[in-house]
Amino acid sequence: MIHEIKLNGRAESVEEGCSISQLLESKGVNSVRVAVELNRRILRREEFESTRLGSGDVVEVVTFVGGG
Repeated sequence: MIHEIKLNGRAESVEEGCSISQLLESKGVNSVRVAVELNRRILRREEFESTRLGSGDVVEVVTFVGGG
């Protein structure tokens, strides 16, 4: 089954059972350097693997960039 979600404001389709970790990996995002908000709640990094996405979920991913 496919679920429709919003990822950073864009419609995306994910497989049923897809975790935050799997989503990040599929997008080529290093999970060590990001903050993830799911349905207006900031997730702890420890939750990325166990948190499954469902239809209508809204995900915001912010990547940390170093520099100076």
